[in-house]
Amino acid sequence: MKVVVDKDKCTGCGKCREMCPKGFKIWNIGPNKKAKASNLRFCHVCTICAGVCPTKAIQVIRDREEDEKEGTNEKNL
Repeated sequence: MKVVVDKDKCTGCGKCREMCPKGFKIWNIGPNKKAKASNLRFCHVCTICAGVCPTKAIQVIRDREEDEKEGTNEKNL
């Protein structure tokens, strides 16, 4: 699974990090004021981050059928 942030749309507001159940383990707001998802092994694939993004800059992409079935993403770190 991948979490893709459109850098042109991201404003760095931090709502993704605030609302994500594991936000401070997964989300970083860089010095360029853009969000970046890392440590995806903590991700529950709940897609809350994508849903709360005011600019719709976040996409959660499931690469494999196993990700959906198992709710895991550790295979694609």
